[in-house]
Amino acid sequence: MAKKFVKAVFPGSFDPITNGHIDVVKRGVKLFDELIIAVGKSGVKDELFTQAERVEMIKELVADMPEVSVQSYECLTVEYAASVGATAMLRGLRNLTDVHYEFQLAMTNRAVAGIETIFVMTSEQYGFTSSTLIREVAKLGGNVGELLPESVYEKVKQRLCENHSS
Repeated sequence: MAKKFVKAVFPGSFDPITNGHIDVVKRGVKLFDELIIAVGKSGVKDELFTQAERVEMIKELVADMPEVSVQSYECLTVEYAASVGATAMLRGLRNLTDVHYEFQLAMTNRAVAGIETIFVMTSEQYGFTSSTLIREVAKLGGNVGELLPESVYEKVKQRLCENHSS
């Protein structure tokens, strides 16, 4: 029997991408033949980085992972997944709040588009982190260096300096 080729999408706004996201990506590449990190429009008014900037940052971080690509999209996530031929969606779970929300989303995605969702529990050290929380702590001057890839942390500091001086 021929081996199945499984392409998955890992969607998010990734504003900014965190060590928790990278943890999920590293686990995901063990499960899928191809993984697309799909960078969606941020629904937040005060986004830290543009969609194009987020794509570029992530591309740098996964440059050594040939089975991972990074793309942006602006439609419904399930429409995007179908357009690239993905049969699965990868999602990270941090806590029970995520489970409730993600379960409902996964059921809807399967009913509407026939796409399966694969959940990966994040590592314990990232169970409390979110891009939103990290963005807020950083804006208030907190040190979020342990929660972000080093190159992303440097860009966050630089962006906050630029925003503060303007």
